[in-house]
Amino acid sequence: MVETVMARSVRLVCAGGLLLGMHAAALAQQAEADVVARVEITGSSIKRIAKEGSLPVQTLSRADIEQSGAQNVADLVAQLPSMQGFITSSASVNGNGGGVQTASIHAIGTAYTLVLLNGRRMAPYGTGSAVNLASIPLAAVERVEILTDGASTLYGSDAIAGVINFILKKNQTALVVEGTYNSPQKSGGKSSNFAISKGWGNLEDDGFNVQLSYSHDEQKELNATDRDFAKSGVHKFSQNGKPYATWQTSINSTPANVEVLTAKDDVVLNTDLLTKNGCTQANTFSRGGACRFDYAATVQLLPELKRDSVFANGSLKLGKDTTAYSELVLSKFTNTARYAPAAQPLTVFSTDPVSKIKTVNNSYIGAYNSSVAPLLASQGINAADVTDALLYYRGADAGGRTDEYRTDAVHFVLGVDSNYAGWDLGGAFTHSQNKQTDKALAGYMSGDKFEELVRTGKYNPFVSSAGAAAVLAPAVLHQDLSHTKSTLDIVSAHASREAFALPGGAAALGVGADFTKQKYEDNPSRIAMGPGPGNPGWTDTEIGGGTGSQALDASRNNWGAFAELLMPVTKELEATTAVRYDSYDAVEKHNTSYDSSGKAAQGGKLGEDVAKATYKLALRYTPTQALLLRGSYGTGFKAPTLNNIADPLKNAGSSNAFACPVKSPDPRAVYCRPGSSEYGLLDSGNPATGDKALKAETSKQATLGFRLEPTTALSVGLDWWDVKLKNQIRTFSQDQLFGNPTLANQWIAVYADPIQKSNVLVAVRSPLNLAASHFQGIDWDTTFRTATPVGKASLNWTGTYMTKAEQDTPGVGTEKSIGRFNSYDDVVFRVVSRMIFTLKTSDKLSNSLTVNYRSGYHDKPLTADDAAVRVVNADGSIGGVTDMTRDVSSYTTLDWQTKLNYVNNLTVTAGIRNLLDRDPPFSVRNSGGGNQVGYDGRYADPLGRTFYITAQYRF
Repeated sequence: MVETVMARSVRLVCAGGLLLGMHAAALAQQAEADVVARVEITGSSIKRIAKEGSLPVQTLSRADIEQSGAQNVADLVAQLPSMQGFITSSASVNGNGGGVQTASIHAIGTAYTLVLLNGRRMAPYGTGSAVNLASIPLAAVERVEILTDGASTLYGSDAIAGVINFILKKNQTALVVEGTYNSPQKSGGKSSNFAISKGWGNLEDDGFNVQLSYSHDEQKELNATDRDFAKSGVHKFSQNGKPYATWQTSINSTPANVEVLTAKDDVVLNTDLLTKNGCTQANTFSRGGACRFDYAATVQLLPELKRDSVFANGSLKLGKDTTAYSELVLSKFTNTARYAPAAQPLTVFSTDPVSKIKTVNNSYIGAYNSSVAPLLASQGINAADVTDALLYYRGADAGGRTDEYRTDAVHFVLGVDSNYAGWDLGGAFTHSQNKQTDKALAGYMSGDKFEELVRTGKYNPFVSSAGAAAVLAPAVLHQDLSHTKSTLDIVSAHASREAFALPGGAAALGVGADFTKQKYEDNPSRIAMGPGPGNPGWTDTEIGGGTGSQALDASRNNWGAFAELLMPVTKELEATTAVRYDSYDAVEKHNTSYDSSGKAAQGGKLGEDVAKATYKLALRYTPTQALLLRGSYGTGFKAPTLNNIADPLKNAGSSNAFACPVKSPDPRAVYCRPGSSEYGLLDSGNPATGDKALKAETSKQATLGFRLEPTTALSVGLDWWDVKLKNQIRTFSQDQLFGNPTLANQWIAVYADPIQKSNVLVAVRSPLNLAASHFQGIDWDTTFRTATPVGKASLNWTGTYMTKAEQDTPGVGTEKSIGRFNSYDDVVFRVVSRMIFTLKTSDKLSNSLTVNYRSGYHDKPLTADDAAVRVVNADGSIGGVTDMTRDVSSYTTLDWQTKLNYVNNLTVTAGIRNLLDRDPPFSVRNSGGGNQVGYDGRYADPLGRTFYITAQYRF
């Protein structure tokens, strides 16, 4: 296959993204058509060698997407071996994911993976570049291109790990209707999809083309009680021939446990047990004089999802060489996540001498005096000696907390392409907007109304009572908890042409520039505002949620310019050089926020301007038609986000369970809780200027690989890649803050908690240029095709082998995370692979078997202080806490699919995912994950064997 230089340069732009991602969708699609028109076929049968670029690009065609059996974009991305470290829908349970689903290449992270739609940036769900994949309709996707190499020189900030480009369908004129239904063999988790699309006009013949499509997706919830491996926090298992049990239960229960403090003692009591009634509430049992709540039995493994999407695009000929185009994507996505009832520590009264929130007539004193105080004598406690009492309350009577996370996305592009004086020219305007709303549907309560019910004696948190749900109903919230809005407005222009002659042909030059205005608004409901009573917006507290949030209204401008030169040095050797310069203004904050004492922090410019130049060199060498060698080296960067700089101090929930990080005589030690306990987390941005200002993260990355096709039947590709990051912007992990005395001394603080109305210990986290990271591995892609007596057979094997994933933090050391948990509770798999066997017996029938594999890893190591694992006694009873070191087994699943085309224009596809019905591998992990236990929902599918059928008809 012989190409003109310009055809080759356009092909490389489309296939590998070698020019910047500011090209419009219409330009990208038209460029593909131009390639076909300008390529001369000379008899080579090795098409892939001719199409392969100097950078490693993985391409999923529409046929690949359909073969995957994926029902949405997030599921499709999760199946790719090169993807690790993304956010799944299961993380939305307990609010950890906030209804977001993301992508992450090579475990480097969501924040370093740039997601594009038709080659253009989309509005992120926050202020970086991380896109909520739930906003992209899978039914409208024609193909996906994944550039697994750092691409900041091509696309600007955030593309350190690589780029995922979702290219939507166009130039379709037929009416296409399709639908899918999925049903797990076990209860829960059913899903369905319906899509319809139609196009009109042919751009060349009619001078225009318009396409319109609509899709609707639904997934039903999957509850923990629907799966034996995750239905309880007390799960018996065997390790090295000895019996153990997970112990992931909570001291926060209904009725409330009470921690009674005297000068000589610290005792936890429960009135139901003291009055011999027992722990009779659902999912509650007695242990050590207190009631324990089995929160894992009340959560979802997968939330309920709904998505409605509209996609429209059009092209119009304005002249022989000029075409105008536009595209519009509208998407509404809701994620309804339910998790455990509110677990809320509350202070009965405080005699803390340094408390800033002294309470004389606390609402809980009456209930305490009537229900708890009379029982103290039976425990040898003199009521007059009590200095403080804390409620470990569970709002079970108010129901499980339920959030509806709604995302409304708008993505609009308007552009024009032309040709003038030998230059291919183009310009476009992009407006992309992402609105998110968190609405409380159940389980959350107004602190003021709850306290009023307790103060008046209508509700007693210390005593079980019939009809408590009806009594609490007036306090339960049914309102929006927060609103966020992220907006990008981008103006871009580009031009390319042949530049000068070289022995291998004419060199091609590409240049361009873009300007971006980014805005971000975060507006919590006034009931959730904070962080202290000094905030004029403070009206109430929110039991079970994020009281302490503050509003943020911020914006930033940036511009970038690039140049790229593609040089065919010889017929066999091709070199590409690229440079880019980006400039980010300081963040402009438009509102006022408050610190923990109520002191105002005015708006204005925060942080510093950030400017960075990056470069890349890529080589492509084809010594023979059967062999391609390629390599690249370049630099990248990631600018601090608006949140990194401008976020006000806000409540970030509770920590995992830790022993108190400070010791007496430190004055903070008076606020320690006994044993392993949860402590509060506060987050804030870093608005510093000068030497202390946040700097851009920088990276160096390299690739080296080959593609070998000795025959048309065999294709083997392998790419080694290496990414090094410096000045990485992170906060210290919980393990580091609570486990390192030096860090605890600096970051553990006393905070006047507005809900507990008492001072408490918290960890205050702020982003810093904290770490240096190093990731390295090998991607492979092998295809073998052959004819058999029963049809055409093929085997495709793709995978990633990680050789390095580590982070070095000053004062902490180097953490390695391949095959083990790091302090952020993340795991990097050594091997992830996917093998697809396909047999096409005729044009009307094909079958495929897919083998998905993830290697095993060391489970999270737990100590007795974690109180997460207990021994099981000989009589089957649960004994004392213990250390636990174990391994999580590898995870292999099989998927089967059959595709039928026996009726003209009708395609029916049926399949079974997880054919052998394998449960997720057992894990004792005791943190995060939406309170799910027994397995790690980030890495394994809890649905089990699932049947699906898809039908598509073209009119």
